[in-house]
Amino acid sequence: MSNLVLEMRQGDMMVVNGAAIRFRNRTRIELTAHARFLFGRQIMPPSEANTPARRIYYALQTAYIGDDAERRAGLESARQRADEFKQATTSAMAVAILDQAMACAEAGKCYQALRLSRRVVQHEDAVFGRGRHAVPRQLQTA
Repeated sequence: MSNLVLEMRQGDMMVVNGAAIRFRNRTRIELTAHARFLFGRQIMPPSEANTPARRIYYALQTAYIGDDAERRAGLESARQRADEFKQATTSAMAVAILDQAMACAEAGKCYQALRLSRRVVQHEDAVFGRGRHAVPRQLQTA
């Protein structure tokens, strides 16, 4: 793995391998080994997991950055929630994206699964006429 350098601002938050870190001042960090991490707006707090698609995202987030037990439970929760969502939706696009996301998660590519599940959150917001205020900007479709 090549080193990854991140510029963090005062007050920014980051989760690395399950540990929450808040930066007290502006800093530059360099990750020199493989790590499971999210930062800033990529992190969805539990209070924002208030719709079916957001609950899938939150479960996948837990599967990505939690400890071993949390990761297993998060993946199982994501499977169940994705199956429920697919049964309830009429959107073939949402089903296809969730299938891709779950395949990524099962293959250990949870960051990619998060990016895909973010698209389902955006779709859900569009269907129900909600704004993008709660969508982590870092993971919006790129």
